[in-house]
Amino acid sequence: MVSVNEAHKRQIESIVNSMRCPKGFSCREDGFMNLCKAEDRSLPGYLDCLDEKSTRCVFSVPFGHIRLCKCPLRVYLGKNLKL
Repeated sequence: MVSVNEAHKRQIESIVNSMRCPKGFSCREDGFMNLCKAEDRSLPGYLDCLDEKSTRCVFSVPFGHIRLCKCPLRVYLGKNLKL
């Protein structure tokens, strides 16, 4: 399980309560240990999606020759916790 401080826990809970996840927040249930592959490229609100199965994800959007992740929780984790 990834260790997060109280401020991050509160923000994560706020994000979870404000969105719907078709996977039932399985990433949170396993302690953020099996996240999809994504990288922060400094694009506000998005991560660069590197997951091989990205075309099946409802949060993955095409952008030119790449795909971007717009999942609010995954974006928060990538940008703030570098996960």
